[in-house]
Amino acid sequence: MSEPGLFVVCKNCGSEVSPYVTECPYCGQRVRKRAPRLDRGEPAQEPRRKRARRMPTLGRIRRDEIPGIAPDTRPYATMALIALCIAANVAIATDQVTYLDLGAVVFRPHGDWWRIVTTPFLHDNAGYEVIVLGTVAIFGTHLERRFGWVVPPVLFVVCGAVGALVAVLIDPSHVVIGANGAALGMLCAWLVDDRLAAGRGEDRGNDMIGVAVIAIVVLLVPILANEASPIAGPAGGIAGALLGAPISLLVRR
Repeated sequence: MSEPGLFVVCKNCGSEVSPYVTECPYCGQRVRKRAPRLDRGEPAQEPRRKRARRMPTLGRIRRDEIPGIAPDTRPYATMALIALCIAANVAIATDQVTYLDLGAVVFRPHGDWWRIVTTPFLHDNAGYEVIVLGTVAIFGTHLERRFGWVVPPVLFVVCGAVGALVAVLIDPSHVVIGANGAALGMLCAWLVDDRLAAGRGEDRGNDMIGVAVIAIVVLLVPILANEASPIAGPAGGIAGALLGAPISLLVRR
């Protein structure tokens, strides 16, 4: 701030007066509205610059986080598995093919063991199909988002085939149709990965009670549908649990 002059001249009487007064001491005429500030030798402060306020932003989603309501990727492989099962029902509804034609295991295979791979895609009971395909949709989606699109089809085919194979070897007279072994295998593979993550200190906040309820319902499916083998479900679940550990440790998206 610039210093005031040595004196000011009163316009009324022409006297020289101090620049630090507001009224002339000789005639009482007001010479200025206010006295100038005294400079005490303090360093002048620069005006504070307003800092631009940054809007809060969310960090990048980690591999193990649930990315809100909308999915980060579409589970195309899981949807394809479900679509194949539904397509099989549509084909049978045309009365042009039968369950046996499409590869159902209605007796112990003799030379056509490929049926243990195809029979999990077939269902002869709507309630049975809704339960197991719902389970496949839930855990297949989680597995696909975490490990990529290859894992759900591999688990579905391997666990379903193992369940069907064990079922026909233990009880050759029982019809083995449906994906209860595949569904429980995918659930167990997901569960093993989740528990291994918890052991590493990763808290994913999953509802274990809900998972247990789904597993129990799938295990009890043979009560609802006679063609659902009570052996295929546990056998497929064990296969999924055994595959879950290497998938969790080795497969990274």
